[in-house]
Amino acid sequence: MKKKFQCVFEGIAKAGNPTLLNQIYTELYITEGGTAEVNDEHEVRQIETASRKPDRPETTIRQEDIFKASPGRDEPIRTVLTKGVAGIGKTVLTQKYTLDWAEDKANQDIQFIFPFTFRELNVLKEEKFSLVGLVHHFFTETNRICSFEDFQVVFIFDGLDECRLPLDFHKTTILTDPRKSTSVDVLLINLIRGKLLPFAHLWITTRPAAANQIPPDCVGMVTEVRGFTDPQKEEYFRKRFRDEEQASRIISHIKTSQSLHIMCHIPVFCWITATVLEDVLETREGGQLPKTLTEMYIHFLVVQAKVKKVKYDGGAETDPHWSPESRKMIESLGKLAFDQLQKGNLIFYGSDLTECGIDIRAASVYSGVFTQIFKEERGLYQDKVFCFIHLSVQEFLAALHVHRTFINSGLNLLQEQQTTSTLSKLFNKPKLQSLHQSAVDKAFQSPNGHLDLFLRFLLGLSLQTNQTLLRGLLTQRGSSSQTNQETVQYIKKKFSENLSAEKSINLFHCLNELNDRSLVEEIQQSLRSGSLSTDKLSPAQWSALVFILLSSEKDLDVFDLKKYSASEEALLRLTFVLTSSLLTSNCVMFHLTDLINLFVCFSSRLSGCNLSERSCDALSSVLNSQSSSLRQLDLSNIDLKDSGVKLLSEGLKSPHCTLETLSLSGCLITEEGCTSLASALSSNPSHLRELDLSYNHPGHSGMKLLSAGLKDPGWRLDTLRYGENV
Repeated sequence: MKKKFQCVFEGIAKAGNPTLLNQIYTELYITEGGTAEVNDEHEVRQIETASRKPDRPETTIRQEDIFKASPGRDEPIRTVLTKGVAGIGKTVLTQKYTLDWAEDKANQDIQFIFPFTFRELNVLKEEKFSLVGLVHHFFTETNRICSFEDFQVVFIFDGLDECRLPLDFHKTTILTDPRKSTSVDVLLINLIRGKLLPFAHLWITTRPAAANQIPPDCVGMVTEVRGFTDPQKEEYFRKRFRDEEQASRIISHIKTSQSLHIMCHIPVFCWITATVLEDVLETREGGQLPKTLTEMYIHFLVVQAKVKKVKYDGGAETDPHWSPESRKMIESLGKLAFDQLQKGNLIFYGSDLTECGIDIRAASVYSGVFTQIFKEERGLYQDKVFCFIHLSVQEFLAALHVHRTFINSGLNLLQEQQTTSTLSKLFNKPKLQSLHQSAVDKAFQSPNGHLDLFLRFLLGLSLQTNQTLLRGLLTQRGSSSQTNQETVQYIKKKFSENLSAEKSINLFHCLNELNDRSLVEEIQQSLRSGSLSTDKLSPAQWSALVFILLSSEKDLDVFDLKKYSASEEALLRLTFVLTSSLLTSNCVMFHLTDLINLFVCFSSRLSGCNLSERSCDALSSVLNSQSSSLRQLDLSNIDLKDSGVKLLSEGLKSPHCTLETLSLSGCLITEEGCTSLASALSSNPSHLRELDLSYNHPGHSGMKLLSAGLKDPGWRLDTLRYGENV
């Protein structure tokens, strides 16, 4: 059995794309607590957030040690849940784990490893098996074994997010006999719950949005595959391009485009980028390299069409890339991509293909010709399934399908009801702007941003330069500079709505795809000249400032806000920056003496004003941020009063709060406020070392409560200032 696995997985390694096995640099990180936090945001949003975070002091795990207990943990780990976005390397890790075992390199105490994929298990949805029978069905070499209770066994279940089985952990019948037949979903639930083979180890992989399908009490440890760090991105391209000058040019180019640099966090995208840039450098020496995601994916599609023309059609490099047959293939794949994207499917079975008008034989041909776009997979033992090489490729082809359909027929696939008659469309062809507005509105209706990347691609396809790249596939031009300007203005108006920071950020990426950087450049110029006044900023300009701050590559040791604002509104608008960027980019000191001088009330202009509860609540959320690395907070000479301190204390209670120094000098705090502080520090006594309460009104009992902390061995507090108190 080991020998078979060795042959199978070595075959996978040799046949796979360049990101597999020996060129992968993924790492696993322990998520403490053994629970799987669900993040159903679009995965590009997730990697954008991850790209803003520095390396965290989490525990790194090698895949061969996945079931070994971490230091300080006594109980063995039975079930590990590994999260990671599409294309980040989860499957690769499970394959490497199995291959190392098969080659006697690791985990030799394990007698059997049974790797399953949910893609394969989905096919068995209507069938019944015992657990032993299911193992025999996939691993025929084990047919002589009728029980696995006495063996050290590891089950791997890869791709929980692709599961189409009804995993209902609340209503399933308990099953303890591994020889009793039932449905596959009941088997899985009882195996995961530990009712079947309680001493077996389980490794389940999933995209983050599906992690909550497994109850927390069934998971011993949660890990995450983080993808490439910035140094690993560079390492990848230097290994891929041996020419040092060429590699340096590519690395430098990627750093100039935030969209490309962020996406290279995903190993598969690094491979796509390398494939495109290698072709561009060879065929257009000295030419301009793709700067946007849309440009990159158009080039990638053209490269694959060129490969098909030369390799499979017997054509020459100089021949037109797009034959009628190739166009038909891309049209069919685009329809499949869009229809299944709407349903949330990344893996396609025969019934899915039939719905889109593609039979399995045609799909097999497509996968054989466009091998780096669309692939057929049989798994190790089961029927074929199909998928695009990455979610982003599916989103690009879906956008291309929607764009082509509108240009060719005037049909807006994003509208559920088509209000214009066919005859009317012949004489009054709808403007592309109407499609763009529909797309922007539909993306806004998605609470988790699932259409973010689709929208970027759709808008980018309207540029004439991009349509020129697709000459031969797009038979008609679909836009004008005036149309694009109308779309730009529509997007800019959206900033006046009450947007989340994530939606604002995506709109700036959309403007970038439309080659419009006016908002960002306007704010950057004001920042450079020192003339920025946030009192006069429009909502769109505010969003641009937030975008610039979040995009900054500089670590901010001290964030000086006084150059930005004298208003409380500024503090509230930039709270997201504080929690999402500054506190995750090693910002260790935040001068709130100047903060409220900087942010809230400017004593020179609004002498004696109060810090409102909204602002105190916002500051509390900063302290409560899970990614906070804030060490010093200075709120001296601000009229916080007891109500403000009470709100601030809620943040001090948080286990995420790492504050070491807090200055509240001259904040009009009385005994009531000191009681709130003492309560907060009793709840979380391990962080604060210095507290300055001078020039306040704590009273005898207030000082007694806080002074007790100096004597309490559980508190870190070693300095308490209270001079000149009344």
